[in-house]
Amino acid sequence: MPLEIVTIPCLSDNYAYLAHDAASGETALVDAPEAGPILAELENKGWLLNKVFITHHHDDHVMGLKAILAEHKAEVIGSAADAGRLPPLDLAVNEGDEVTIGVEKGVVVDVSGHTVGHVAYHFAEAEVVFTADSLMALGCGRVFEGTKPQMFESLQKLAALPPETLVCSGHEYTEANGKFARTIDPDNPALISRLKDVVAKRAVGTPTVPSTLADELATNPFLRADSPGVRANLDMQTAKSVDVFAEIRKRKDNF
Repeated sequence: MPLEIVTIPCLSDNYAYLAHDAASGETALVDAPEAGPILAELENKGWLLNKVFITHHHDDHVMGLKAILAEHKAEVIGSAADAGRLPPLDLAVNEGDEVTIGVEKGVVVDVSGHTVGHVAYHFAEAEVVFTADSLMALGCGRVFEGTKPQMFESLQKLAALPPETLVCSGHEYTEANGKFARTIDPDNPALISRLKDVVAKRAVGTPTVPSTLADELATNPFLRADSPGVRANLDMQTAKSVDVFAEIRKRKDNF
């Protein structure tokens, strides 16, 4: 059976995720922006929390953890490279390490760029990847600590996953990201259609994440540095892909 994924809105625009393995009864949380909504959803589902996967150290991804752990004695897992800035870890992991949620096996992916030491968690059989502020719906995280080539490399790792993979990202930025994407890829019919759907969902408060990697490959400008249309629009037809990505990221920073 696949993992049951529950998307939990937190704070003003964050998301946390619960992942439940029915075969074992084990439940994991990915990131802890705010305790109240997460504890309420655990109670609603009747689930005990067994593990917490932390993607990176920013407060809006960890500040609910202490209150959650006061109610659930869960194992906390996070990046060894970022352990000095994370809450205390029970298990420090590196790229390529195996993690589990019940019988479901996952692998740690280093997606540094937004921060150094940011990790994603990919569960291949469950067809889901938890990306937080690396690959996002119609966007990617601002490059605060790493370099643009580093972020490009991180996104290339995620882009290589199977297209049916569910992308569980960390924020509700999709509408704003989509409006920017139209400035980079204005004639993309898949993007035009997706943005229309996103606007309709946000008008009634419906989350726009998770998304599928297939949709991101078709519409997310940060995964489309090789697109002839994107390159022509930027007048970068012969540029290296990493330089096209860097130009897109620079424009988004100033959008």
